[in-house]
Amino acid sequence: MAILVTGIAGFIGHHVGLALLQRGDRVIGIDSMNHYYDPRLKEARVDRLREHDGFEFERIDLADRASVEALRDRGVDLGVDRVVHLAAQAGVRHSIDRPFDYLDSNLAAQLSILELARSIECKHLVFASSSSVYGGNEILPFATDHPVDHPLSLYAATKRSGELMAHGYARLYGIPTTGLRFFSVYGTWGRPDMALWRFAEAIEAGRPIELYNEGRHRRDFTWIDDVVDGVLRVMDRPATPDPDFDPTHPRPDRSDAPFRLYNLGNDTNVDLLKYVELIEQALDRKAETVLLPKQPGDVEASAADVGPMRREFGWEPTTPVEVGIPTFVDWWRAWTASRSD
Repeated sequence: MAILVTGIAGFIGHHVGLALLQRGDRVIGIDSMNHYYDPRLKEARVDRLREHDGFEFERIDLADRASVEALRDRGVDLGVDRVVHLAAQAGVRHSIDRPFDYLDSNLAAQLSILELARSIECKHLVFASSSSVYGGNEILPFATDHPVDHPLSLYAATKRSGELMAHGYARLYGIPTTGLRFFSVYGTWGRPDMALWRFAEAIEAGRPIELYNEGRHRRDFTWIDDVVDGVLRVMDRPATPDPDFDPTHPRPDRSDAPFRLYNLGNDTNVDLLKYVELIEQALDRKAETVLLPKQPGDVEASAADVGPMRREFGWEPTTPVEVGIPTFVDWWRAWTASRSD
């Protein structure tokens, strides 16, 4: 298959693109290569993909309509029939400081991809959503049939808006569309702004780490390979209308349109202090911690109900944090050493 992957230079996009290439698919990778974090890491990810036959890279800002229209023509020429839309501006805290970044990167880009999918008659559009959409919901584990009407940040609101926009296009144009709500994805080739990278860097350097909510957070940390496995399983099976959908009792994750929403999480949430302890063990260093109040936009706990993924796709998260964290630390030390040469 020819598959368009947006955010190909990002953490999850890079791993998804690599998995597709390794199984023999053609991949057209799209990324704006913005400077939200060190672009050298993004360039290194793209370089890894260029080692494989069947990979093409286009540097495009999805908020630029003219560029996306040109991409549409290219997609038709290449016979693209699947789109995996992973490009977005990440970060709950960044959305408080730089809200307009999310207008372009999360909302305008989502609309661009929906229009692209419509014009190339896409056979399946898979897009990234987020566990942040559950917002103020305190019913654990979070299930996709729960109401998601109380976001705690602009970032969360843009991800929920993206889900609603995607449903609208699935309903209007019959585009098979699936949204995946990712839960605290971590792993090799990750982002420097994520907790695991920041904690490892600070502990290795002997600097204190800041634990918000006085370290009482619990998160459903999900290993990247498990996420990629879920993305590919979903991508290979286009969404269909739910024959049992009841418009008098609608739920957000099903529809009489070809639209679905699923959680991708580890199914076991972990105390943040335990997470730090595992990083200490992997680094063989003790952390100095500074306990701070909860930040705006943070939720105290997240946990994913992944029952629908198990039942419908046979998917299972298989990597506990006891395995994932030392694997990341080994990669991170090698990456850091290569940058200092």
